Amino acid sequence: MRNFSILYIILFSLMLLLSGCGTNKAQPAETKNAEKETAQNDDLLAKVKKEGKLLVGTEGTYPPFTFHDDKGELTGFDVEIVREIAKRLDVEPVFIETQWDALFAGLDAKRFDVVANQVGLRADRQEKYDFSDIYTKSAAVLITHEDNDTVKSFKDVKGLKSAQSLTSNYTDIAKANGAEVIGVEGFNQAIELLTSKRVDVTFNDKLSYLDFKKHKPDVPVKVVATDTDVSQIALMFRKGNQPLIDEVNKALKDMIDDGTYTKISEKWFVEDVLK
Repeated sequence: MRNFSILYIILFSLMLLLSGCGTNKAQPAETKNAEKETAQNDDLLAKVKKEGKLLVGTEGTYPPFTFHDDKGELTGFDVEIVREIAKRLDVEPVFIETQWDALFAGLDAKRFDVVANQVGLRADRQEKYDFSDIYTKSAAVLITHEDNDTVKSFKDVKGLKSAQSLTSNYTDIAKANGAEVIGVEGFNQAIELLTSKRVDVTFNDKLSYLDFKKHKPDVPVKVVATDTDVSQIALMFRKGNQPLIDEVNKALKDMIDDGTYTKISEKWFVEDVLK
C-alpha cells in the first residue's frame, strides 16, 4: 500500500511537470507572434527602402488635388507633394487609384503604404489611423446651382438633397445641417448632379471649387456660404508605422524650409495653402 502511494505521488508530480512544460511552450509562441506583428509594422520603412517603392492610395478624380490631365497623366497638388516626398526618401511613388470610399479599406488591407487624397483630420480617423504633419488647410463651402436664390447659408439645406462622398468630412457637415445625403463617387459627379438639378446642393473644399471654376467658368454653379472652421489635411497611414511617418515628416519639413512646398502650392492655388 505504501509503495502504491509513493508511485501515485511520482506519477502526479510527472503530470504537473508535463503540464507546466506545455504552458511554458504556449506563452512564448503567443509572445513571438505579437513581436512578429510589431516588427512587421516597424519594418514598413525598411520594406519601402528595400523595394524602392512607396505605394500611394489616391482617387485620381479629384482636381486639383489628384486627377488626370489632358494627356491622361496623373497630376495634382497632392500628387506633386507626394512625388517630392518620395524623391527625398529616394524611392519611387507608385500611385494606386481607387474610389474615395475604398481608400480606407485599401489601406487596411495593405494595398497602400499611405493615402494622399486631402484626408481631413478628425477624431474617429485618428483613433484608427496615424497621420503625417499637416500639409493643407482649407474650408468647406456650400455650392448651389446659379438659379438657386433660396439657399444662402448652411442652415438652409435642411431637407434638401446634397451630393456627397459618403465618408468625407463634407458629408458630416451636410448631415449636421439636416440635408438628405445622396452618395457620389467624387466632386465631379456631385457637380454633374447639381448642374442637372438632380440634387440641390453640395458641400466641398473651397480650393477644389476655385480650381474647378478656373478651368470651367461657364458651369452654372456658385458658392453661397463658407464654413468658419478650417480643415486640416494630412497623409494617412496604418497604425504602428511611426518610422516611415517620421521620415515623411522630415521630408515635408525640409520642403517647407527650402521653399519647395510654397512653389508647388502657388502653382496650383496662387497662394500658400498652409497659411
